[in-house]
Parts: sequence; C-alpha cells; structure tokens
Amino acid sequence: MFIGQAIVNAADKPVADPAPAEFLSKLDPQMKEVVEAMLATKQPPLHELEPAKARKGLTFADAVKAVEKKRGESTKKEEVGDRDKIKVAGKDSKLDAILYRPAGNKGKDTSQAPLPVLVYFHGGGFVIADADVYDASARALADSAHCVVISVNYSLAPEHKFPAAVEDAYAATQYIIGNSAELNIDSKRVAVGGESAGGNLATEVCLLAKERGGAMPVAQLLVYPVSDWMSTRPSHVKYGSSPVLPEKNLPWFAGYYLPSKEDGMKVEASPIYAKSFKGLPPATIIIAELDVLADDGKAYGEKLKADGVEVTIKEYKGVTHEFFGMGAVVDKAKEAEDFAAAQLKQAFAGSTVKAQ
Repeated sequence: MFIGQAIVNAADKPVADPAPAEFLSKLDPQMKEVVEAMLATKQPPLHELEPAKARKGLTFADAVKAVEKKRGESTKKEEVGDRDKIKVAGKDSKLDAILYRPAGNKGKDTSQAPLPVLVYFHGGGFVIADADVYDASARALADSAHCVVISVNYSLAPEHKFPAAVEDAYAATQYIIGNSAELNIDSKRVAVGGESAGGNLATEVCLLAKERGGAMPVAQLLVYPVSDWMSTRPSHVKYGSSPVLPEKNLPWFAGYYLPSKEDGMKVEASPIYAKSFKGLPPATIIIAELDVLADDGKAYGEKLKADGVEVTIKEYKGVTHEFFGMGAVVDKAKEAEDFAAAQLKQAFAGSTVKAQ
C-alpha cells in the first residue's frame, strides 16, 4: 500500500494555491454557506484518518441540513413515490441498493407502464460513503427525470480493492437490465450515472459493456468524474487547497483503492486511457468550477468527442466538489440537477439536449 505517497512524484506538482481563505472567497455565497457549515464541525482532515473512522464522520448531507436549520427552513426530504431497499447482483455477492420511484409512481401498480431507469453510483473515493449519503441526488433525479433510480452500494476499499468496485458496478447494471420485469422497469431505457468515484464507475460500466458485449446503457451521466488517477492538470494545483476535496486526499484514496501505482494507469481505473471510445452512449459531464477534478472531467469529455461520442459538458461557476445534490440550499445545484434530469429525459426519448 502506498498511503501518503502521491500518485505522481510530488516534485512534479507545484505547490497548491490558493490558500483556503482565498478559496472560500471564490465560492458562490450559498455554496460558501454549506462549506462553512462543514468546516464548523472541526473534523480532522480525511487524509489523517483510517477508513473505518472516516466513514463515521459527518458528511455534506449533514452540512446541508445544518444550513436548512440555520435558515429556519424545512429539513424534510424531497418526496418520491417509493424508496425501497433491494438487493442486486454484484461480481461475487449480492449488493445492497436503494430503488427510488418518482412521486406519483408506485412499483406495485403494474397497470402503470414501466419507467426508464438510472443506475446510480455514489461518490466517496471508492473508500467512504454509501447510497444513503447521496440520497438527495437520487431523489432529485427520480422526480425531475421521472425515472426509476437504483442507487447501488458497491464494494469499498480497502476491504475490496480495485477492480472490485468496477466489477460490482458492471455486474449490477447487467443484472438490473436482465431483471427488468421483476423490477418493473423498461430494460431498453437504462442509463448509468454517478458522482466523483461513482462517475468513474458509470463510464467504466460502458467501457466494459463494449469490451464484453454486454447490454449497453443508453446514456451516461458523469458528475465531476474521476477519470485519471495520474493527472497533473492545472485544476489540481489551482484548487488543491480546497477544504472540500484537497489534493492531499487523492493519494489517500488511491492508497486504499489501488493495489499499486501502476494500477492507476489501467483503463479500468482511469478510463481516459482507453484506446477507443467509439460506440459509447451519449455522455453528460457536470463540472464544478472550483474542483481539483474539473480539468480531468473536461479532458475525458474531449476524449469522448474525438471518437465521435455525443458529449455535453456543463460547468457551474462558483461551486465545488459535492455541490450536486444540494439543490435544497444551493440554487446552482438545483440548476445542475434539473439540467441532468433534462439530459436523461431526452436520452430516454432517443436524443440529448445541448448546454447553452
């Protein structure tokens, strides 16, 4: 394990800038409110913790709730038709998942036509978090896109190292498509999506479907995806001192997830190194401006475009990693959720809309 060792030599990277105070000054006021609520918890830096302890820490979902309480607003979650805990097949075992149906739709009512589905993968660097932490994103997408969302709890590292999460994501997606009748979903309209690590898994599912001849999703929704473990692109320096996802956290995640530095260059870990992207479904890539992963997401989108994949890259100014799913308190997050939902609806209908 190479915990604390940079994926690339530290000497190859300039010192990160700006300082945290300068970073905070660049944030959209609503985004800043959430980040400050998280900082007020005075939790130790993630890269100083062991995974078991890191998983017990407060999350940005908790920070959103704190902001709602401070504003005197309701902390009630967005209503959906159903929210059921289910099991789906992973690579070697059954995985826990949460199935969401949009408001007004009940899964037990078979008189209603099967809806399209988004298979969703949560963030957390392949080490922390779960579907419950990303509950707000799933609820928002289910309602706005009027689709079923199945949010999958894939295997986490270090208990299950790379490529366990990738294999789980692929197996779960193929299982969901193959068991559409049981789940009362439309097997011909299945998209994949996710945030950060989950965005990585969503695009890996598509690459594996191409390689293995599996059922291909109709679209991929990639929210600030991890696309290149070896990256030294400018955003890693420019926003490396972000208190949300500091550059120091990346080798921490990699040390637990990747068995070796060399694994970071494998396509199954860093999809940007695939030799060809031809035949992959349309991709919507959501970028947070003030995010170390911003340039990596853009670079991945350009790789897809170069191979003829239909790609829409939408960047939101003044926000940072984890903003997606904060629509209850951050207007730009609500805009991103609605845009992602519009993209999904168009993909389910057979086309995509373009960012303005």
